[in-house]
Amino acid sequence: MSDLAPAADARRPDDRRGRRVRLVVVLILFFLVAGTVYAAVAKYRDCREPPAATGQTVSFEVPDGATGKDVVEDLHAHGLINCGGFLGNLLLRGTGKAGEIRAGTYDLPVGTSLDDIVTTLTAPPPKVPTVRLTVPEGLRIASTYSGERSISSVVDGATGLSASSFVRAASDLRGHPSAYVPKGATSLEGVLFPDTYQLKKHGLTADVIVNTMLGQFDSVAKDIDLTGGAKALGLTPYQVVIVASMIEREAQVPGDRAKIASVIYNRLAQGMTLGIDATLLYDDPTPDGQLTTSDLQTDTPYNTRINTGLPPTPIASPGQASLEAALHPAKTDYLYYVLCPPDGPGVHRFATNLHDHNANVQQCLG
Repeated sequence: MSDLAPAADARRPDDRRGRRVRLVVVLILFFLVAGTVYAAVAKYRDCREPPAATGQTVSFEVPDGATGKDVVEDLHAHGLINCGGFLGNLLLRGTGKAGEIRAGTYDLPVGTSLDDIVTTLTAPPPKVPTVRLTVPEGLRIASTYSGERSISSVVDGATGLSASSFVRAASDLRGHPSAYVPKGATSLEGVLFPDTYQLKKHGLTADVIVNTMLGQFDSVAKDIDLTGGAKALGLTPYQVVIVASMIEREAQVPGDRAKIASVIYNRLAQGMTLGIDATLLYDDPTPDGQLTTSDLQTDTPYNTRINTGLPPTPIASPGQASLEAALHPAKTDYLYYVLCPPDGPGVHRFATNLHDHNANVQQCLG
């Protein structure tokens, strides 16, 4: 046992030196890591701080489709935050709102914190007070007797703008030109599209409403190719609108629209009068919403019992379904129709000759 003791003692100085070396290495690594961490923390803290306030405001735009990374880089480039790149993105994600940034243009004061900037960039726009205006199909611009529902009366009721101001605006063709209304027309009858509109309350005028309705008509007319369809029928677009307005006033169920259109075109082709009383109601000699025997005998351009051809203007504002029916009439030989309650509410019965029509009248109306 005594022989082993000196050998063991000989190894101890080397072990101590090895341990010291390892300790030194560990300490060096520790201080390197600590230094790196300290520098990173210092950099992070610096990035979190807003730039020094200068009293200036930057107009900052967030384009459509911009990512959080794009926004961070732009904010940094404009001097609104201290860091872009990885740390900038890390700070943005730390707000929890990186995916809520809205496109738009914002005025951001230099020196604003990132949290406050993000709050601004993610805030929903203030609600704009609006007015809901629903204009049904089949109304004319102006009321002809007290209580008659018209576009102007609907506008008055929904917006508070006077019916008379709307009628004046709709009669100003110079101020509100339409490519579908011929020269010499005195109003925009037929081309103010019936629809539901959400209009900004501030600055709302009759002119604004007329322009909005005209614009919607233009959009629908383009969608259904009103110009091309009219040409195929040998008509002008305005004449198609006139036909559509009669269909709108006559048809009560969707399935009758194209058939009523066919009756109108068939009678025009044969030189027959149209015999549509809704046209005379538009120019009622005794404006009360009713037609008397003397009214039916009054010779006006709108009396289609007496005069052949189309009335001179539309008699109402047709919707898209009636415009399409006027462009694409059913292929029939029908020349007559009568409302037939026994066949269903609002349903018409059609005939190709007067004998059958009279029989339909007897069966439908008694």
